[in-house]
Amino acid sequence: MNIEDYRNYCLSLGDDVEEKLPFTAFRYASGVLVFYVHGHMFSFFDCDNFGVVTLKCQPERIDELRATCDGVGKPFNLPAKHWIGVDATVAGDDLLRQLTRNSYEIVKAKYKKETPNAPTGVHNPN
Repeated sequence: MNIEDYRNYCLSLGDDVEEKLPFTAFRYASGVLVFYVHGHMFSFFDCDNFGVVTLKCQPERIDELRATCDGVGKPFNLPAKHWIGVDATVAGDDLLRQLTRNSYEIVKAKYKKETPNAPTGVHNPN
């Protein structure tokens, strides 16, 4: 998958997805594009080197994914307990989409914005 297709896929996951370049003040991270849901990141990569995509993952799945899926390894610059790195040049498009969707769903569920309950009306029989 190329960088534009991946970007479009991330944006297609929901109306609640935002993209930002939050590290422009840092020389070596100025090209890092981050995708957020509910203000929390679920995917990021370096636009200048679309190799490793860092994604959130369930801790209990990480070792198995690394052992069984080509291109799944350690994340870039984050704890390996909750994050994986996926080599976009090695992993298949379907795997990259699946793991990205999983990351989006994990973060979305964890940081789901509270929606107030609709007020219940008082029924007056008179």
